Amino acid sequence: MDTPTGHEQNADQIAYWNGPGGQRWADRQAGQDVLLKPIADLLIDRAAPKPGERVVDVGCGSGATTIAFAQKVAPSGHALGVDISGPMLERARASAPKELPVDFALADATIYPFDSASVDLLASRFGVMFFADPVLSFANMRKALKPAGRLAFACWREPRENPFFMAPLHAAYKHVPKLPPQGPDDPGPFAFASEERVRRILEGAGFTGIRMEACPLLLDTAIGGGLDRAVQGALEIGPASRALEGQPEELRQAAVHSIREALAAFVKGDAVLMPASIWIVTARAT
Repeated sequence: MDTPTGHEQNADQIAYWNGPGGQRWADRQAGQDVLLKPIADLLIDRAAPKPGERVVDVGCGSGATTIAFAQKVAPSGHALGVDISGPMLERARASAPKELPVDFALADATIYPFDSASVDLLASRFGVMFFADPVLSFANMRKALKPAGRLAFACWREPRENPFFMAPLHAAYKHVPKLPPQGPDDPGPFAFASEERVRRILEGAGFTGIRMEACPLLLDTAIGGGLDRAVQGALEIGPASRALEGQPEELRQAAVHSIREALAAFVKGDAVLMPASIWIVTARAT
């Protein structure tokens, strides 16, 4: 499978998303699209794509948001999904309806040669927190925007606001060593949790009119499948799965029991409704 040419500082991310980690996300595409649809809906509402516009969807993964944007700008507009993950883009290309004005590029947005001043909207659902040098990356992406072009993306707020992530992880930590600590500026899910840092990055990349909307959510980690499905999801992707990777079976089983106990507190019928919180960030090119 091809892997993209990328900025040297993003090599670790490219390796991860083209290895088993990226394949796990691709394999869970259908469930993840359902789980994260409330966030996609919020993002698309705030981004306000219009028929005829050209959109770039950064870190598009398996393509659900790119396809949704293409549906909004069709028939005369166009959506381009950009991602570094070959496995996920295979899913995206297979999922895209043939009649939609949509394409996908296996590329690192930090160095991708976007056509200058050609795009009305630059958007992302959780695809922009993994750049090693985000000012450099956003400056390159901004070049693609027309002078009146818009930016809209979703990113996670602080870990304490997101039991969605942290409840399974803390349960796993009762039995296995903690993951290596990450600095607040290190690439990762919470790299854009700080409002001050996000503003500093975007201003440094030349964006103006920056707005950050805090959006609390309840996400059904069971996707309607009950507690067992929620536990299985925590074991397949996310921080708890990484903490348990390679651990002895007896520790894994003990952690599974603790994760089940932690998630049971959030059960509502066949749903497991976990509190989560994101920023919806909007800005302008000039």
